[in-house]
Amino acid sequence: MKRLVLAYSGGLDTSVAIRWLQEHKGYEVVACAVDVGQAAPGEMDRIRRRALDCGAVEAVVVDARDEFADDFVAAAIRTNALYMGKYPLVSSLSRPLITRHLVRLARETGAGAIGHGCTGKGNDQARFEVTAMAIAPDLVVEAPIREWGLSRDAAIAWAEERGIPIPVKKSSPYSFDENLWGRTAECGILEDPWASPPEEVFARSAALADTPDQPEELTLTFEQGLPVAVDGRKLELAALVAEVDRRAGAHGVGRIDMIEDRLVGIKSREIYECPGAITLLTAHRDLEDLCLEQELAQEKRSLEGRWAQLVYNGLWYTPLKRALDAFVGESQRVVDGEVRMRLFKGSASVAGRRSPLGLYDHDLATYDAADQFDQTQAEGFVKLWGLPTKVWAKRQGQLHEGRLHD
Repeated sequence: MKRLVLAYSGGLDTSVAIRWLQEHKGYEVVACAVDVGQAAPGEMDRIRRRALDCGAVEAVVVDARDEFADDFVAAAIRTNALYMGKYPLVSSLSRPLITRHLVRLARETGAGAIGHGCTGKGNDQARFEVTAMAIAPDLVVEAPIREWGLSRDAAIAWAEERGIPIPVKKSSPYSFDENLWGRTAECGILEDPWASPPEEVFARSAALADTPDQPEELTLTFEQGLPVAVDGRKLELAALVAEVDRRAGAHGVGRIDMIEDRLVGIKSREIYECPGAITLLTAHRDLEDLCLEQELAQEKRSLEGRWAQLVYNGLWYTPLKRALDAFVGESQRVVDGEVRMRLFKGSASVAGRRSPLGLYDHDLATYDAADQFDQTQAEGFVKLWGLPTKVWAKRQGQLHEGRLHD
């Protein structure tokens, strides 16, 4: 039989996809579950057993938590990546990594195809398939849920008819995706942009009413743009993100409710929980303000949204993304220092920052007696700075005003 490696999450869509690929496409399915920080202890073993129970001929679990942190989350931190200025690219970051392991496993098992459980109206289909085009253009990519076209309720009924073990029932229709960097929730009442999300969809952030009545502070240490310690304690990046996520989540930090512009051209209502991501990105951006030269900082800000859009659109392995990575990498050589973050009632705010490479000069900035700024030079500077405006006002300003009145 033909063999296919399926990106398996253990959820509804990929569980029914195993049986559908067998019945309708004649594939032997190898399920590949990649742990990118979403699983509680023992959960990946349960997911592996579920894949076998659903009909997979083989089920492989890949522990990619450190790989995800070092190769993908690190880049997002250094770039201050937020799609539409809000979304920290939770799912977007994990898809190229998962595809990389699908391709690797396909080579190892002799499979000629890989597959995913994405619908035709989501973004993930592009992320999986374009990544595969970039790194393994010879492989066939199957999209059973998109091809099948069943509604979520119909898929649940189809699974129940065949005795396929699925972790969702009609009474709880939510769809979740989670990794080290955050958590997403979709479907059900969440599809109504007027309805407030019920508390039951949140798992990594406390409701404000349940958060501590006293703020908590933590100090993040950065080296070349990456966090390396919390409160002076050195940690590997994956462990550090998890620690910050836990502490910030306890204070209700990181809930995002947004209307999002999807790649396929529709708007969707999205619910995200990203306590660690929001805290770390806020701290990193602030430290850059202290360390980056003005022109470099302005240029980097103009490119950050473009980088986030490329990753959101599934273009991780592309020439422009690689070129922007090189620019960002050069900018981060001087981003060293500490940022003190204050966590309180849903907010992660900067309480202080310091850096041995910081460009803030107290003796130039102060207004006290230690002031070393030569204010006598300012008069000539202002005259030269405003000279083009003065010439324009004399020659063309009145004409411009007259047109306005017409």
